[in-house]
Amino acid sequence: MSSKTYPTSELESQIFGSGIKQLLSIDEVGRGAIAGPVAVGVTVTSAETFKTPWPAKLCDSKLMSEKQREESFQPVADWVDQWAIGMASAVEIDQIGITKALALAAERAIEKLSFEPSGARILLDGSHNWLGNRSYGVPVAVRPNADRDCASVAAASVLAKVTRDRLMVELAKEFPGFGFEGHKGYASEAHIEAVRRLRPSIQHRVTWLDRILGIDS
Repeated sequence: MSSKTYPTSELESQIFGSGIKQLLSIDEVGRGAIAGPVAVGVTVTSAETFKTPWPAKLCDSKLMSEKQREESFQPVADWVDQWAIGMASAVEIDQIGITKALALAAERAIEKLSFEPSGARILLDGSHNWLGNRSYGVPVAVRPNADRDCASVAAASVLAKVTRDRLMVELAKEFPGFGFEGHKGYASEAHIEAVRRLRPSIQHRVTWLDRILGIDS
């Protein structure tokens, strides 16, 4: 953890300097899992938000320990103006594919928020605009590694990761034996062995199991 890269507000400052009033910053978690939903976090910030320092330990959720993410969750939630999480289930991922499922999850998060589209901008982590036509008419700026480099996107990353992880812990009680509380739906050796032994649950992305792991549903 000693080589962490901490985010700045450089890009956000440029965006607000161009006249944008509200920034919707978006990151996804769970894309590479073989079980559980994909989750998309959206934070809303303004120039006023950045007059208050963001939590000192905030960075890309992938670079934080589970304990650090949990400790940062409430301070991050309190720092942003608004936030929301949207999810798309394993069944939906199987039905429409991961890219459309991500866009659907993002739409579900965005629709919970209050903003004026004409004065807003979306800052999306990634290499392409995977929102498609689900941006509510808000222009989209795409930035690779935004979850690492931009404080508002790092905040979305932490909020989405903790929310999804907590859900996977609850799903472990409903679907015992798979170890969701530990690997959070990712393809650990123990998880794959459990799927082979118990057969996939409704929380598993069965098209992925078949294609990637050769496990029939």
